[in-house]
Amino acid sequence: MASGLFTRHLRPHLLEALTESRAVALLGARQVGKSTLVADLATSDHPARFISLDDEATANAARADPTGFIAEISGPVVIDEIQRAPGLLLAIKQRLDSDQSRGQFLLTGSANVLTLPTVSDALPGRVEYLNLWPLSQGELHDHHETFIDELFGGHFPQVSGAPVGRSALASMLTTGGYPELQGRSARGRSRFFVSYVASIIGRDLDDIANVRNVENVERLLFMIAARSGGLASFHGMATDLGIDTNTVRAHTKILEDLFLIRRLRPWHANLGSRQIKSPKLYIVDSGLLTYLIGANERRITDDGDITGPLLESFTAMELLRQADWAQEPVQLFHYRDQQQREVDVILERHSGEIVGIEVKASATPAARDFAGLRHLRDKLGTRFKAGVVLHTGADTLPFGDRLAAVPISGLWS
Repeated sequence: MASGLFTRHLRPHLLEALTESRAVALLGARQVGKSTLVADLATSDHPARFISLDDEATANAARADPTGFIAEISGPVVIDEIQRAPGLLLAIKQRLDSDQSRGQFLLTGSANVLTLPTVSDALPGRVEYLNLWPLSQGELHDHHETFIDELFGGHFPQVSGAPVGRSALASMLTTGGYPELQGRSARGRSRFFVSYVASIIGRDLDDIANVRNVENVERLLFMIAARSGGLASFHGMATDLGIDTNTVRAHTKILEDLFLIRRLRPWHANLGSRQIKSPKLYIVDSGLLTYLIGANERRITDDGDITGPLLESFTAMELLRQADWAQEPVQLFHYRDQQQREVDVILERHSGEIVGIEVKASATPAARDFAGLRHLRDKLGTRFKAGVVLHTGADTLPFGDRLAAVPISGLWS
């Protein structure tokens, strides 16, 4: 069944969680489809009352008397945008402690409720958390991606005759995955993002943090966008913004809690201590990223300096989405050592098995593009399952033991 016009691949996992947990929290940025998905569940597979705290009168009532608000609820309930009345969490805890039945509460939040001060005492062990991101390309194309699972099985997507070059990807990258933007014009997308950023910084920020200078958070968001996919230099960003390093670190965490950015930690297990320890920072959606850096389809087609980082950010965040429904849990990292050998994205299972992904905006992959992947393969032996260079060419091409070049569309086709 679809959430709006799109079937969300997380839907069966959300239903499974509701059968196993007393409460489930679905977290994600505004406008990614959380309310649509949970409202659909509440009228079909998980019948429940639906309460939205985006309604100011409802939110005021919940804040004024959290215990009484929850006491009046019987049976399963969806509470949308829980961060707008965080006092409800303690009342929910009391209900969950006295009633062990499953699927009582389905909560959504446009900010990471784990960061709210009340949560450290209220919810650990009682609530299962799931994240919903903007639509993946598979969700947009009505196809369930198995890219990650196939690579861990040693199988590469066999793509042939894919559209060649950056221009073939420009529309996809500028549109991104927010449901509201599908089918909109470039001007319409720009209007959406102007309002979107202003409303999140102006409204949701207050729900999770006390920030004296909100403008600095917005300036930092634009700066991270300009450096998306690069190694994070908190000191460098602080210098450029004219604020202190600790403030930049704190504001970066806020942008993560609002699900606007995501960091990839460096991967360095069992490869010595020479790896560079800085994380990478990514804007979570390519449409949002192109807005923040002021790019359009023509610039993506013509300017490789723009397209390379944009394509890497897009790929990393597509993999982040797919990791949520992979057969086995998988974590995302990046790798770079002091010899400048690097791999854009490392996927690691709990078993220690590794898959490496490199992203190139070129349509003609070459052996040199596999230097970091070959290094990891030779160091890790059988732990290394597959290495892929994603490119803008037409065909899947073999490049040696457990290595292949795959067109970008192999991510979802």
